[in-house]
Amino acid sequence: MLVLLAVLLLVNAAFNVIVWPRFLKRIAADPRARDEQGRRTTFYTVHAVLIGIALLLAVVSAAAAVIALVVA
Repeated sequence: MLVLLAVLLLVNAAFNVIVWPRFLKRIAADPRARDEQGRRTTFYTVHAVLIGIALLLAVVSAAAAVIALVVA
């Protein structure tokens, strides 16, 4: 059961690392990401924070998976 948990955590980490950086590129290219003066908008900031949290969760998931595999 612990190995299954570790595999699921690694899949979660891989998903976050693969998907969210690509999404950030799309957000940056979105016209709503910058105002008329070229400054970043709340739209960009909110998405950047959410993506940062997702990547942090990826790191935590990967670390937890490694720990679970070492314990198993």
